[in-house]
Amino acid sequence: MSILARLLAICAILALAVQPVAAQSILRDAETEALLKDMAAPLVKAAGLEPGNVDIVLINDPSINAFVAGGQAIYIHSGLINAADSADEVQGVIAHELGHITGGHIIRFDEGAKAATNITILSLLLGVAAAAAGGGEAAMGVLAAGQQAAMGKFLAFTRVQESSADAAGAQFLSTAGISGRGSLEFFRKLQNLEFRHGYSQSDEAGFSRTHPLTGDRIVTLRETYEKDPAWTRPVDSDLQARFERAKAKLYGYLAEPAQTLQAYPPTRADVSAHYARAYAYHKDAQVGKALAESDALLMSDPNNPYFLELKGQILLESGRPDEALASLRRANSLTGNSPLIALTFGHALIATEDADHYPEAERVLKAAVSRDRDNPFAWHQLGVVYAARGDMARAKLASAEQQILYRRYNEALQSAQAAFAGLPENSPDWLRAQDITLQAREALEREKKSGKRK
Repeated sequence: MSILARLLAICAILALAVQPVAAQSILRDAETEALLKDMAAPLVKAAGLEPGNVDIVLINDPSINAFVAGGQAIYIHSGLINAADSADEVQGVIAHELGHITGGHIIRFDEGAKAATNITILSLLLGVAAAAAGGGEAAMGVLAAGQQAAMGKFLAFTRVQESSADAAGAQFLSTAGISGRGSLEFFRKLQNLEFRHGYSQSDEAGFSRTHPLTGDRIVTLRETYEKDPAWTRPVDSDLQARFERAKAKLYGYLAEPAQTLQAYPPTRADVSAHYARAYAYHKDAQVGKALAESDALLMSDPNNPYFLELKGQILLESGRPDEALASLRRANSLTGNSPLIALTFGHALIATEDADHYPEAERVLKAAVSRDRDNPFAWHQLGVVYAARGDMARAKLASAEQQILYRRYNEALQSAQAAFAGLPENSPDWLRAQDITLQAREALEREKKSGKRK
């Protein structure tokens, strides 16, 4: 592959990584998001960042990977959660990615690409000059050498960034009082995968890698971690228990039911196994067995909001919304209107098709979108409530909110304009309709200028 093609491939990967959340295959779960937030909080503080300004986003991707994108967002693949055995392994990954954020590595990506491009252009000019002088073979040699030098410079740039993130991550773990054992264990897993897939660990192979050799990283980090006072500190037992539950929940949700039952057989009676099997049976339409697993969870902890949420979800998605209300109402109350749980509860209230439940659904859904405006389904459900009571202006506004998130800018513009015409002047909703109108127009203008519109 030519240097240009390889650089374009890398840029394409980066472009995918920095797409907005709405364009990604994002997994949303209240319990898992709360866990990731709590796992990251001490590390975010150690990095000198505000916890509320750093998002940890879970992506539905079986590969073992994590990356940072524009702003302060860390994206973690579901495959990484599945591969990890402990909370501190994931915390090691989060610490490393925070190193990329504090180092401004996404912003500085252009520096490496620009340097590589400059070498490529220079080699191209020299090659043209050699060809003009009658040296065809010499011209090809200059171009090949230039491509190799450009790729080498770019990859060296990324390896420096990775080493810098390793060092910063180790410092954040130390400051947070978290042992580096989990970080090292995860690196060993990566190294074992490299061995399994036949990736060379030689210095020559390291020249063509975006990351330093895994073995070298392990040696360097071990020297740092073993000197740290937190080296012998055990994993936080509460975080570990929560991690095992979330991992089992994720596995049950994503894997085929037969795989889940093999990994978490009925002979296991622990919380994680009940969690995984509940999702497996639910996916397999074995409602009775799924409810039995959720009831087993509630017997162990009757006031766990996530166990209540699970039971309510099973009932709702099995066509029994009336029966789901008690569990979801309790879960919503215990979490103080957690947006995702509030959304499920609001959905259940609407699904009963009982108009008496609509006022409560409106309150619950408005609470949900006030804390998480970027959930299209929440706006859809709120629009259903508004339409049911004849408030078409606010129903149109809810549609505009949903459409702008899906980047359906023409539809968002039309809905926002319709809402704007029917809302009280200078009210918060009227001003919001105006904002969406401007946002949609600006997006359409950008698309027009970039040639995307046809």
